[in-house]
Amino acid sequence: MSTRAAVDIGGTFTDLVYLDETTGQIGLGKTSTTPARFEEGVITALTQAQLRDVQFLAHGTTVIINTLTERKGAVTALITTRGFRDVLEIQRANRPDIYNLLFTKPKPFVPRRLRLEVRERINYKGEVLQPLVEEDVRAAVAEARRQGAQALAICFLHAYANPVHEKRALEIVRQEWPDADVTASHELTNEWREFQRTSTVVLDAYVKPVARRYLEALSRRLDEVSIGQERRYAMQSNGGISRFELASRTPIHLVESGPVGGVIGAAAISKLLHEDNIITLDIGGTTAKSSLVERGEIRVTSDYYIERTPTTAGYPIKVPVVDIVEIGAGGGSIAWIDPAGALKVGPRSAGAEPGPACYGRGGSEPTVTDANVLVGRINPDYFLGGTIRLDLDQARQAMLTIAQPLGLDVEEAALGIIRLANANMIHLLKLVSVRQGRDPREFAMVAFGGGGPMHAAALARELRVPRVIIPPAPAHFSAWGMLMSDIRHDLVQTKPVRLDSMAMAELEAIWAEMEQQLQETFAAEGVQPEEVVFVRSADMRYLGQEHTVHVPVPTGRLGEEARPLVASRFHDLHEQLYTFRQDSPIELVNLRVAGFGRVRKPELQTLPQHDGSEGAFKGRRLVHFDDLGRYETRIYERSRLGAGARLEGPAIVEEPAASTVVLPGQQLYVDLFGNLIIETGE
Repeated sequence: MSTRAAVDIGGTFTDLVYLDETTGQIGLGKTSTTPARFEEGVITALTQAQLRDVQFLAHGTTVIINTLTERKGAVTALITTRGFRDVLEIQRANRPDIYNLLFTKPKPFVPRRLRLEVRERINYKGEVLQPLVEEDVRAAVAEARRQGAQALAICFLHAYANPVHEKRALEIVRQEWPDADVTASHELTNEWREFQRTSTVVLDAYVKPVARRYLEALSRRLDEVSIGQERRYAMQSNGGISRFELASRTPIHLVESGPVGGVIGAAAISKLLHEDNIITLDIGGTTAKSSLVERGEIRVTSDYYIERTPTTAGYPIKVPVVDIVEIGAGGGSIAWIDPAGALKVGPRSAGAEPGPACYGRGGSEPTVTDANVLVGRINPDYFLGGTIRLDLDQARQAMLTIAQPLGLDVEEAALGIIRLANANMIHLLKLVSVRQGRDPREFAMVAFGGGGPMHAAALARELRVPRVIIPPAPAHFSAWGMLMSDIRHDLVQTKPVRLDSMAMAELEAIWAEMEQQLQETFAAEGVQPEEVVFVRSADMRYLGQEHTVHVPVPTGRLGEEARPLVASRFHDLHEQLYTFRQDSPIELVNLRVAGFGRVRKPELQTLPQHDGSEGAFKGRRLVHFDDLGRYETRIYERSRLGAGARLEGPAIVEEPAASTVVLPGQQLYVDLFGNLIIETGE
């Protein structure tokens, strides 16, 4: 049996999806995440499934983002151009909370004593103004080692225009300190913005030793189950996969490794159902995440931040990342009362251990999962197919810590927690739609994760989204999406030039050179040239503007006839984002290429036709639907619903790892591929 598998490490559970290539059947596995040694959860999931002859393994991990947020990376030193050691301290003049007199900038990951300067200078055109003083580099390496550095970052001024000094400095570091984990900025990005570039290379170096040790430990364990090196792929933040060896060289590309799998899967579902515009909703144990797929295209950005909030600036990472917005609102999010007496939900989570109070593992604080159990939306006897029996008494006891101070009964407190969690998620969905000039009424919602199907109908009702799509096995959907991912690599080159002043053939030559560089990378992964597809784009703006708009550009030969087409696309996208267009010269800022190495993907199996739903009926349960009231609700088993089955809300469709809630007045039907389609009536 030849098998393709994907494993996704989440905050609470580690999910496995595997495909038997002989029969086309999909298998599922789920085990608790093991935060102390993440690789143990991966191996447990694989061994429990008793997989044989695994020819392909895709892996999504939270190791990188956890290392950054928990500050558990390596002691890192920065080698930079003389006079620019304080770029990390100065950061940007603009700040998110402009009227906050107590605002403080984020603390740099590299203290000033480890920010070391060398003499060299290249201007923005890539011209050498002062040659690199190699003795300065050797002295910087010696000082970094003396101060106990464990990793090195190299970032020189304008290295995006000419990396010759960075390349030489990298050679010297490897001569002087062969065992060092070192990263130079040109290995990550050739895009301008000094602070963002410096931040990116520092964060990559900071996580590199942790990522290397984790991937090495996981590789050793995978050797034990006979999954060879050439079959192991890591899920990257850009929505593609890459072999472990390449991924470990620049691990910052794995910062959103896990969540992007769900967006890839949602894009595949949208294409299958001819839904060009979708909003994704991924609710897991610790967070809720959302992204937009428009005209079938996944949005990728290089303006990504970690720990950015409306009041904190966060840390920029200037590598391609699927544009996902994330908040601390998941099933394990803890409800609490602030000093002013207001109810809050998240961002702190009960995680995998001890988990929500109803798990009976020692948790004593109320969570969103506890609230959903108490109002009847989760069957306590069927959680994870009955492998975990939820403790209602423990959930009630935990909820009393909220109910009593607020003068509420337990059910009212539970509804308040759900209401507040939903409000947080509404804000999340607006961030990726309304705030981006998109009308949610023109989109369908694809909901997944353990909590997505439970909350989606209420959120869609609030935003007037007409349809909600719950894919098969939604609690494993991010792992399934990884099986739908291609090998992907990106390149960007800053090239400020007016669109009307440069021959299109010259621009095409730059893109062609970038594509050739990517071909070499794909060759190292064993991908044949005929299996690679390139997609071109550019960041463009009106002359004199600071911000840019990401514009798709035709692939292949670019004649002069392409100039008005590119200009027209820019005008249209600028108007959509900023509500206006103007008759001004257009400037190209960054040229981009995304390369895709096509891999074999699983096909969704169709369900047998079965219009009725009575065979799936399991009974009735009293469920509270908040402002819509309390109903004696029909409960159905998803695995027994055939294609064409229709249900009237209120109803709950249960499966081992998720429950789909259909509100009163809504309708649900099952399509040919087993997706649950909720029609909200909007």
